[in-house]
Amino acid sequence: MERLKAILSEKLKTKKIERIDKPWGYELLWAKTQNYVAKILVIHAGQALSLQFHRQKEETMYLESGTCEIETGESRDHLTKLSFSPGEVFHIPPGRLHRIFAKTECRIFEVSTPHLDDVIRLEDNYGRAT
Repeated sequence: MERLKAILSEKLKTKKIERIDKPWGYELLWAKTQNYVAKILVIHAGQALSLQFHRQKEETMYLESGTCEIETGESRDHLTKLSFSPGEVFHIPPGRLHRIFAKTECRIFEVSTPHLDDVIRLEDNYGRAT
């Protein structure tokens, strides 16, 4: 019984939050399973993420603090800018182009499918476009 408790205790042990520095701020990866990923994006004022899309990854974002705009659409020729205020949620299905511009420092809670490497960057202020 003690051995079983030790095994369960080890499997349930909390893991350290992983900080991933980005040119626009950083991400805090706090959950990663076979089925989902959860992270907090901290985007510094005046910075922007890449204009990007995902082939498989599906994500939903909740703006916890700050103000930003999301540019989104089906193609580069049909992008719309939407204001994003604290307490609002934005869903991004696979294939949808999107980019976030931070007007002020923002904290965004993101939950997604676990396809972390599925990023196709079309435009990027930091030279990372493919």
